[in-house]
Amino acid sequence: MSYIVEREKSTTERIIELQRHLAKASEIVDSKACVYATGSFGRLEAGEQSDLDVFIVSKTAESERDGKKLMVNQLSNLDTILVKAELIRAIHVLDMPKFDADGKYLASHSIHDLKTHLGTAEDDYRNTLTGRLLLFLESRPLIGDGVYDEIIDEVIAAYWGDYGDHSDDFIPAFLTNDILRLWRTFCVNYESGRRSEKGDAKIKNHKLKHSRMLTCYSALLFLLAVYKLDGTVSPERAKEMTKLTPTGRLQWLLKEPSFSAIHDQTSELLEKYGDFLKRTDQPKETLKALFESNSKEWVQKSYDFGDTLFDVLSALGKDTKFFRLIVV
Repeated sequence: MSYIVEREKSTTERIIELQRHLAKASEIVDSKACVYATGSFGRLEAGEQSDLDVFIVSKTAESERDGKKLMVNQLSNLDTILVKAELIRAIHVLDMPKFDADGKYLASHSIHDLKTHLGTAEDDYRNTLTGRLLLFLESRPLIGDGVYDEIIDEVIAAYWGDYGDHSDDFIPAFLTNDILRLWRTFCVNYESGRRSEKGDAKIKNHKLKHSRMLTCYSALLFLLAVYKLDGTVSPERAKEMTKLTPTGRLQWLLKEPSFSAIHDQTSELLEKYGDFLKRTDQPKETLKALFESNSKEWVQKSYDFGDTLFDVLSALGKDTKFFRLIVV
């Protein structure tokens, strides 16, 4: 637990330092867009080897062209390029790892994209599923905090469209299914990529079964716990969830006396996660060598972590309609 707190503190300090180098980017986005970090920086658990994962999301405005009404990004394409350049410059100055895949995933979207593709076949293809869900589950704003909050509110409203008619007993089924979809997408993408990645795939699998798993299922734990406490899940509670990191959601559970029956298992989960963070904060080649020499033990640790998470989820959701929806 103390190691998790230590990582959270150091990551927060690094984000503040990064923001100092993004003053120009902040001027460019003004009140038109935001940039948020996901991954280990979004989870406030970045190690020395962590790279920066970001999304740029623009507000939109209605415009007319050739007699047709269109939704146009308020942050222009050229300004988006300038913001990306400032991000690249900042991580270079701070001697941070380069953006993954030569900047391939340095993505930009609009709030219109995040909402319009919600639940559609295009959602995964356009990467809006990932951008939207990671916004919810593991993000921290780097610039454009006000727009960041606006976007979260708009996306919550899209998921909570039926809340008005069911406010007394609302189960966020739409969001829950999207979170499960994201988790399954992570798993399927891993299977697709592991054939060509060889040694790297084992490390990715280990991280998948810890950080990716906790990102998704900590949110389900939070929503399930709120449903048990309140008998419903309001948009305000959803917003509360987005403000917490995955480990923060577990810590929130520990502060709720109503869930004392699962406190020991939740503490165990945090301890195992802290151990995972500590052992994987190594240079890539060192980490691969460590995994090879401790393969059996590390694989078992992955299974143990998943088993403990399942036990907490099962105990928390026992005899609730919400838990049944998660499982079937």
